[in-house]
Amino acid sequence: MSKQKNLRREQALEYHASGRPGKIEVVPTKEAKTQRDLSLAYSPGVAEPCMEIHAHPEDVYKYTAKGNLVAVITNGTAVLGLGDIGPEASKPVMEGKGVLFKIFADIDVFDIEINEKDPEKFVQIVKALEPTFGGINLEDIKAPECFYIEQQLREQMHIPVMHDDQHGTAIISSAALLNALELQRKKIDRVKFVINGAGAAAMACIQLYVALGAKYENFIVFDKDGVLHTGRTDLGPIREKFAVKKTDWTLTTAMKDADVFLGLSVGNVVTPEMVKSMAKNPIVFAMANPTPEIDYEAAVAVRKDIIMATGRTDFPNQVNNVLGFPYIFRGALDVRATQINEAMKLAAVRALAALAKSAVPDIVNMAYNQSNMGFGPQYIIPKPLDPRLLATVAPAVAKAAMDSGVAQKSITDWEAYTLDLNKRLGLDNQLIRVIGSKARRDPKRLVFAEADNQKILKAASIIYDEGIAYPILLGEPEKIRRIAEKNNIDLDDIPIIDPRSDEMEEKREFYGELFFNKRKRKGFNHYESIKIMKDRNHFGCMMVETGDADALLSGLTKNYAEAIRPALHIIGTEEGVKKIAGMYLLLTKKGPLFLADTTVNFNPTAEELADIALMVAKEVKHFNITPRIAMLSYSNFGSSDSPEARLVSDATKILKQRNPSLVVDGEMQGSLAFNKEILRDNYPFSELVNEDVNVLIFPNLTSGNVAYNLLKEVGGADAIGPILLGLKKPVHVLQLGSTVRNIINMALVAVVDAQLKCRVDTAEQIRRTPWWKRKRQKS
Repeated sequence: MSKQKNLRREQALEYHASGRPGKIEVVPTKEAKTQRDLSLAYSPGVAEPCMEIHAHPEDVYKYTAKGNLVAVITNGTAVLGLGDIGPEASKPVMEGKGVLFKIFADIDVFDIEINEKDPEKFVQIVKALEPTFGGINLEDIKAPECFYIEQQLREQMHIPVMHDDQHGTAIISSAALLNALELQRKKIDRVKFVINGAGAAAMACIQLYVALGAKYENFIVFDKDGVLHTGRTDLGPIREKFAVKKTDWTLTTAMKDADVFLGLSVGNVVTPEMVKSMAKNPIVFAMANPTPEIDYEAAVAVRKDIIMATGRTDFPNQVNNVLGFPYIFRGALDVRATQINEAMKLAAVRALAALAKSAVPDIVNMAYNQSNMGFGPQYIIPKPLDPRLLATVAPAVAKAAMDSGVAQKSITDWEAYTLDLNKRLGLDNQLIRVIGSKARRDPKRLVFAEADNQKILKAASIIYDEGIAYPILLGEPEKIRRIAEKNNIDLDDIPIIDPRSDEMEEKREFYGELFFNKRKRKGFNHYESIKIMKDRNHFGCMMVETGDADALLSGLTKNYAEAIRPALHIIGTEEGVKKIAGMYLLLTKKGPLFLADTTVNFNPTAEELADIALMVAKEVKHFNITPRIAMLSYSNFGSSDSPEARLVSDATKILKQRNPSLVVDGEMQGSLAFNKEILRDNYPFSELVNEDVNVLIFPNLTSGNVAYNLLKEVGGADAIGPILLGLKKPVHVLQLGSTVRNIINMALVAVVDAQLKCRVDTAEQIRRTPWWKRKRQKS
């Protein structure tokens, strides 16, 4: 096992083992604190819903979690690329599937790993679970047993059952196919298909293509034993429909003049010559993972008229099952469908295809580092981070269930249903995934000023491996390597620079001269200016200032003021900014909250408070979120005439004068900002009535700092920050005691900040920089 692969293994194991083992937990949805609560939750109060359900079985959906509960079930016989590893070993995958259901569609999941390979016994076990669950997601069950198991369960059960390995891929690739055919001006009933792979996913794909209009006679299908032909006796009833008469077809001969190639097999089995031999305007879906049947760049190099999709994130048109299964089950559950039928799958196909043709939201463009993504050869299916997926696919599936007669509950107000879907997760709660995706699209050079620290080194290694940034470590190389070796951290190809070394003398003098010119009438003489460049914070800030790096992270082991001071002296503030400020981004169940000032200004004036709010609003807009600002106090709209309350009121007036388009109001108490009913009933004039507040501006540093710490420690919010506002270039200061996760999140913010402020070609800069000799292979 290579050193790099071993490190990824260690990180994966640590992720699953740290804290509470695994990835999921059960959280009560009702209060269970008092004796009364407990007597209602269990005996004797629980008897009442039991009797109601006994009298009216459909009330199980009213009084229990059944209607939002899906079982992810496997026997561990075909787990990812690992094969038959057994039910216990499959559990991490099933838990992971449960996480995806929850974060993308707010569906609760119990993962169930069954120690049974006999298909009939497996069917009976799963069938017996029907009273518990609203739906069944079959996962990682080997072919051909998976076909029989799903068919039997669909026939015998009265809740939705879907084998995602088959139908998820089929639905997403079908949506991509419809759009690719439209762009290539081809008809589905006339095109010639070549299919490489005849497993569960491939057969589900081509059966759905037939449902969309493709003809059986237009398919040539290959499996590991060659072409499916009528002389073979091992095909079974489904595959027999696609058998051809000729026995001597090869992939090479079949590809000649073919319109569509679908690969769900193994990597590198298709050559550029085969693609070159295809018909005009070919479509190639090479979906073997992690290595496609043909490399994307190799295919587009030989055919400029090609439309291509893969299963990979690093190429256009990724066919990813997460575009389907969460939303299909969401729609099926919401109408209590008795099954997931062909009509519902086709509805999902058409909804996904149509969504790709609509205008792409700014937050999606931001996530994928595009300015104006739109329908075309490189965008034939929506992106996984598109926040519209839930409210697009789920209603289409629900409506198809109703129209096809398998729904037991009707939706009449579709607008209200769409609003409810969007509220389930909070559209903006995808923010950190969006920021991460954007950072990876254009990684920047990120300096770590305190590299002689195990947490910094671990974060830097992960950041480099994941393509978030190109780390530059400052410190004494031998000490850093000792720490890395002791903690099994891979620093191969990550440059380590010692500002105190002889090798850096010329660079120190260059930086020192620049610093002296900036500070010569502000307390620094020439000798001190050269000498201070041995300090890593000053050296790192000067790297960013001169373009030798794009961003800096510091402060993990330093006093906060000490960490900020070099940035102010060297980089300075943006035009028009009088004072910088510190902002925290908190990821809460209500969505992201931006809090300021939490770290810099002790007792700002009304003018300064307005300045802080404007800087925060500007930063929030960079995340493609509309700021809705509450100016906080202990007073509500003049209920107190104290100087503190008047200060916040005056700041609000100044803010409205400077930017009348901002959604902002105050002064107001923190609870009022989140209680729409009280705000509407008592202060109907407020601009924040019916608005979802996402920015909190505090009257002073004490209140802001205390609030963010309480939300983080007691409220369970994930805190990212402090994010420094108002500097010309990206310098951010870590909080004392930051975890590796905190450091990585701050690196994401720093890189996105650098993308906005440092418009340079980072790849070209790295090629020119002697510190970067080569790049280690990243996963």
